Amino acid sequence: MDHLLSDTALEWRDRARDVGRNVILPNAWKYDRLQQYPWEIKQAMAEAGLMSVWIPKEYGGAGDGVLELCVVVEELSRYCGGAGVLFAVNALGSFPILLAGTDEQKQKYLPGIATGQTLIAFALSEKGAGSDVGGMACRAEKDGDGYVLNGVKKWNTNGPTADVNTVFAVTDPESRSRRISAFLLEKDFPGYKIGYIEDKMGIRCVPVGELELNDCRVPESALLGGKAGLGFKQAMLTLDHARPGVAAQAVGCAQGALDFALVYATRREQFGRPISSFQMIQQKLADMAIKVSSARALVYAAAMAVDRGDPSMTKYAAMCKCYGTDIAMEVTTDAVQIFGGYGYMRDYPVEKYMRDAKITQIYEGTNQIQRLVIARNMIKEATQFDYLTGYIPVPEELR
Repeated sequence: MDHLLSDTALEWRDRARDVGRNVILPNAWKYDRLQQYPWEIKQAMAEAGLMSVWIPKEYGGAGDGVLELCVVVEELSRYCGGAGVLFAVNALGSFPILLAGTDEQKQKYLPGIATGQTLIAFALSEKGAGSDVGGMACRAEKDGDGYVLNGVKKWNTNGPTADVNTVFAVTDPESRSRRISAFLLEKDFPGYKIGYIEDKMGIRCVPVGELELNDCRVPESALLGGKAGLGFKQAMLTLDHARPGVAAQAVGCAQGALDFALVYATRREQFGRPISSFQMIQQKLADMAIKVSSARALVYAAAMAVDRGDPSMTKYAAMCKCYGTDIAMEVTTDAVQIFGGYGYMRDYPVEKYMRDAKITQIYEGTNQIQRLVIARNMIKEATQFDYLTGYIPVPEELR
């Protein structure tokens, strides 16, 4: 699908491919087993300039968009889903600053993110507030010239490593529409503590942990955008921009698993010939390729919609996230099947792709939630088809 991409996007893909083949692929399984942050991989990404892709030029970045970001995420995830997350989570954490931050906040944080010197995370979920963001319990109370935060954020991807965390908390419990605000918390703020570190199925090289806020005092300047009560809107807009990246991660995992399955099928012999000569294996490989290509096309379409500010971008972001991640699980599972008994063993690469792919159906909004988002947006758009109303027969009993 190179014809759909600009020369700039193709250049970013080539840079990511170089890092993927030379640094990520040789080390992916080591860091998966150690469940350890791969600093050498992060450094290679930074040296290649990848961390600057989505940051505007005025803040030291390349000034490219979500499409270019997705191209890089997919390529990195092709070699390791965790490496794709390591990269993409910095976009997730910084999108709130890009979309809603004050100029002072942008000047303070974005240049460091663009060079890879500053790592950032996104703390929205809690034990009792996953899909139900309104159930958030973490509180931020105004106190003099700042705020005091108390609560625990859950499943904070990259949080244990991050220098800065975009944290969402309740500032007005009595309000329905302006209940939540967002804050930019630095790891050395008093009362900021990393708690339990999760032992995960996949993406094991990126730490996921709890963020404990105990009378965490932050200055007024930490309030995202300088205004309280806009946190829910800021979070949803961020997810619209970030979900194509999750889909790209999923497509990368699927493509990587397909690559390995294809090579394995041409080398594995049964009944005196390569299993790639069997029609059932050929059908499976063909179906896998069709699914990956169609998911990639939807990711590109959604990313382009986000970049141009299309009013339907919420729907398209949800569609590519839902479809792309479902496809990733199907394709990686099929890859394990092609490897047979070997595919189930950790000595072989495809079981890792399947483990890494699973989380993409869950985080940044479960696929069940994505389907609700898609349907609700479709229903809102139904008025544009009013010209069809006269062609729908009215049941006789209602005439």
